Amino acid sequence: MNPYDFVDANRKDFIEELKELLRIPSISTMSEHKGDVRRAAEWLKAHLESIGMARVALYETPGNPIVYAEWMEAGDAPTVLIYGHYDVQPADDADNLWLSDPFEPEVRDGSLYARGATDDKGQTFTQIKAIQSLLANGQVPVNVKFIIEGEEESGSTNLYPFVEQHTDLLAADVVIVSDTSILGLDRPSIVVGLRGIVSLEIEVRGPSYDLHSGMYGGLVQNPAQALVQILAAMHDEHGHIMVPGFYDNVREVDETERAELAKAPFTLERLQRETGVRVAWGEPEYAPHERIGIRPTLEFNGLVSGWTGEGGKTVLPAKALAKVTCRLVPDQSPDEIYRKIRDYVAAITPETVTSEVRKLHEGMWAVVDTESAYMQAAVRAYEFGFGKRPIFMREGGSIPIVGTFQQHLGAPVILMGFGLPDDGLHGPNEKYSLHCFDRGMKTAIKFYEELGG
Repeated sequence: MNPYDFVDANRKDFIEELKELLRIPSISTMSEHKGDVRRAAEWLKAHLESIGMARVALYETPGNPIVYAEWMEAGDAPTVLIYGHYDVQPADDADNLWLSDPFEPEVRDGSLYARGATDDKGQTFTQIKAIQSLLANGQVPVNVKFIIEGEEESGSTNLYPFVEQHTDLLAADVVIVSDTSILGLDRPSIVVGLRGIVSLEIEVRGPSYDLHSGMYGGLVQNPAQALVQILAAMHDEHGHIMVPGFYDNVREVDETERAELAKAPFTLERLQRETGVRVAWGEPEYAPHERIGIRPTLEFNGLVSGWTGEGGKTVLPAKALAKVTCRLVPDQSPDEIYRKIRDYVAAITPETVTSEVRKLHEGMWAVVDTESAYMQAAVRAYEFGFGKRPIFMREGGSIPIVGTFQQHLGAPVILMGFGLPDDGLHGPNEKYSLHCFDRGMKTAIKFYEELGG
């Protein structure tokens, strides 16, 4: 049985196995789920052993374990390193938006709904099943290594040093990352650029403790008010970032690539469908799809101050905190951007309060070579799996490990994503199209056959 027929014959079993993995609430950002995170790692280890991988191990880290597996029996054929992550985002649902239990997978309308379905358990599993189908056929055309981490959603803190310290173990000719999306089932695409990230906290402090707002309001400046003033000074009315020097090192994208990116415009209809927002916002001199691909951002992810519980409490808060992330593009440095924001906040902080900017974590941007032989093999594989030649696009999100792989392994990276734009990753009702699961497995198989050939 050839590997494509094997996929078709075992589709039902593959879905049930994926459901088993999705039932494990491996939320890396919540300490109470640390045991579940390990359970997911152990499940993957056992599963990789069961499909015939020759060497499988859990590598312990100060945080969550890294799952490693290899099959190196293809002689002089290329070696492929496949990356994924088994940890997931929280599935809090204060507004009761989930239509089914996020950790009890459910198939509806041709998609599998669960937390982690597309980000990234489902996409990682697509690669595992592709390799299983080749192993079952007895003719794996490439050498294969897997590295699957459990801390991607919490910053990949321990993966970076692991890669730096294990370059021999992870050595490969090409790295595959399945953690991105295509434009649609009838419009395949390959991500060739990712933005970097720097995550910050801005804290403003005033009095030494919360005060009675009636007794001190109007005399003591409110830290929440001061923080809002500082944040308001970060952008102009058109969305341009006002931090001095923020755009200094932004690499301009040439007209050829802009024309390629324009093949996938971000329409107002899509914006409304995916977000519920009626009007686009941002730098007017850039098209909407460029604002989320080739332009940097400064976003406020959360604001905390004073009394936020039920009912009222008339306090003048002692402090106010903002969570901030910047998505960065070539050639911006996360540390340099942090320092520019730190200095700007210090310069505009009123003398009636104090401020501090803290860096939480960072990750580099990445750009992929579209002319490499590996990328051209990927293009042919997508055309085989989805019936149409893929277009190249840039992704607004960040996968910082991509830059680390490029730097320390010296290998090209192919972002072989199979998600859809409306899959709801990080939000309620996350899903993974079973059509993408099917086509993704066959696309991956074709890619490995192309490399072996």
